Amino acid sequence: MIASLRGTVLSVGLTSAVIETGGVGMSIQATPTTLSGLRVGEETLVHTEMVVREDSLTLFGFADTDERDSFRTLMSAKGVGAKLALAMLAVHTPNALRRAIASQDVAALTRVPGLGPKGAQRVILDVADKLGPVTGDDLGAAQTVAQSAQGVEARSDGGPEPHADVVAALVQLGWNEASAHQAVSSVTADAADGGQEPDMAAVLRASLRWLGGGHRG
Repeated sequence: MIASLRGTVLSVGLTSAVIETGGVGMSIQATPTTLSGLRVGEETLVHTEMVVREDSLTLFGFADTDERDSFRTLMSAKGVGAKLALAMLAVHTPNALRRAIASQDVAALTRVPGLGPKGAQRVILDVADKLGPVTGDDLGAAQTVAQSAQGVEARSDGGPEPHADVVAALVQLGWNEASAHQAVSSVTADAADGGQEPDMAAVLRASLRWLGGGHRG
């Protein structure tokens, strides 16, 4: 098993990155949070999990062991595969997931694309306290996400066109195309009103916050 990867970042995309180690470029799938900390040309260390399927070998990378271990635990729940586990960590931090599961907050969990009420209840039952107690200093993370989402309203008045690559990344994470377009249109319009020109990674993170706040297309 490949437990970690140290090397030079060759490229960073919206859902993946390539890290060169020992002359070999290793492709990893990762959350926007992890990818936002990578810089092309710089050395980095990511903690990894290899997922083996009959037709594929996929390496997932994480900024820290907490995120990686949470990924492993989430995949132990019935019906949760690697794609859904990664989507859960794209929408919620490990601590936010701990709080949602501990409080049996089905509504918070169903903000993840592809996870309905029955699936959320199954995750709560199967994972229970396996994620451990809340750690660190992000107890207000859920409120921060909700407040960020509330500050963005949908726009359909001829504002900036959505970033097609960001929309594609959101669809890959599990949202339907209509919701992805609405999220990207909303956050780019809001940024334009503020005189900002966010890069693709920033648009993706803002779109995830918008969708994580309960907005749907």
